[in-house]
Amino acid sequence: MEAVYGFPPPELAMPGSGARQLSPLVPGAEAIEDLPDGALTRLVIQAPPGTLERRYVLAHGLRALEPDGVLIALAPKTKGGARLGAELAAFGGEVRQDARRHHRICQLRRPAHPAGVADAIAAGAPRVLPALCLWTQPGVFSWDRIDPGTRLLLGHLAGLAGRGADLGCGLGVLALRALESAAVSDLVCADIDRRAVDAARRNITDPRARFLHADLRGTAPGLEGLDFIVMNPPFHDAGQEDRGLGLAFIAAAAAVLRRGGVCRMVANVALPYEGRMKAVFAQARLVAQGGGYKVYEGVR
Repeated sequence: MEAVYGFPPPELAMPGSGARQLSPLVPGAEAIEDLPDGALTRLVIQAPPGTLERRYVLAHGLRALEPDGVLIALAPKTKGGARLGAELAAFGGEVRQDARRHHRICQLRRPAHPAGVADAIAAGAPRVLPALCLWTQPGVFSWDRIDPGTRLLLGHLAGLAGRGADLGCGLGVLALRALESAAVSDLVCADIDRRAVDAARRNITDPRARFLHADLRGTAPGLEGLDFIVMNPPFHDAGQEDRGLGLAFIAAAAAVLRRGGVCRMVANVALPYEGRMKAVFAQARLVAQGGGYKVYEGVR
């Protein structure tokens, strides 16, 4: 059985026909953690940029490969690729390396007894972070702190009521604040990252909360006629700035709100979202600004 983690450039590393997708950023994909030991013959990994996350994925990949199975891992040189060969070599085995199109491409055959696999998995696994008192995991957005945009929006969530959603919920920080209101009857926590949804599910035990693993740039099942939306939309995709993500979130929020429904969102001050807010909402206004971020409110 062959598998692929993420979307490596096909001209650099082509997954086999029928390779099973393992990325947590693909709704419906299998989880690399759930693969039995020795289940794979070949695995291609688009290695994540974060060190703990990357070594966690590589270790699970080696665990899931049969002895002498082929692992191909690649990453841009500036986003972990420069360290990729050494990290793989530390697990044991001979690593073959190539450099093309600003990527480092590494290949090895799984040794009979890879070294340090359990430690790398433990270092990147879900855990409760004492500083947050929340379940989290390396690789999830702002996994080890509350980001300043979210912190600003937390102070402007009063008055929410009825059925709502937290789009791009992350660990569930905004959802937890929204659920402090007894007037909120139902709240969907949605994110494209399965790990974020799993963490939010552990962090939020309120029965009014529901959880959805979905790409919010498309149609999200079960989201319609909502009374409110809260969101801190992403503006990076695969490590690159993508302003279209925020624009897509604004469009998605407008699409799932009832007439008169309210969207409260935060964004970096450098991102030009005011025009789109005014285009898709009947009313749009700046609520607050600070620390390089702005809070907007749109009324459908």
